[in-house]
Amino acid sequence: MPTRSITLAGRRWQVMPSGRVTQYDRDEFALLFISGSGVDREVRVTRYSPHGTRSREESLLEMNDADLARLFEQSQPSDTSPEAGYIS
Repeated sequence: MPTRSITLAGRRWQVMPSGRVTQYDRDEFALLFISGSGVDREVRVTRYSPHGTRSREESLLEMNDADLARLFEQSQPSDTSPEAGYIS
């Protein structure tokens, strides 16, 4: 699975597809933003609709840093997201 790195507000984030498939299969994907490790680890999740390719991995590689920063601004904490293991 491909990963990307981006620095936002002085913090380094690894960005990767979540691997979770929704009912929208090729129309909507989730991304995980992960920073830190251990007790300092923070995970954020967002969903997006790809504009080019309909492959989860290729669409991540097609995005530029500005696209990733915009998606990060829309992300939510992992403890509220099923992509990161939340169960209601």
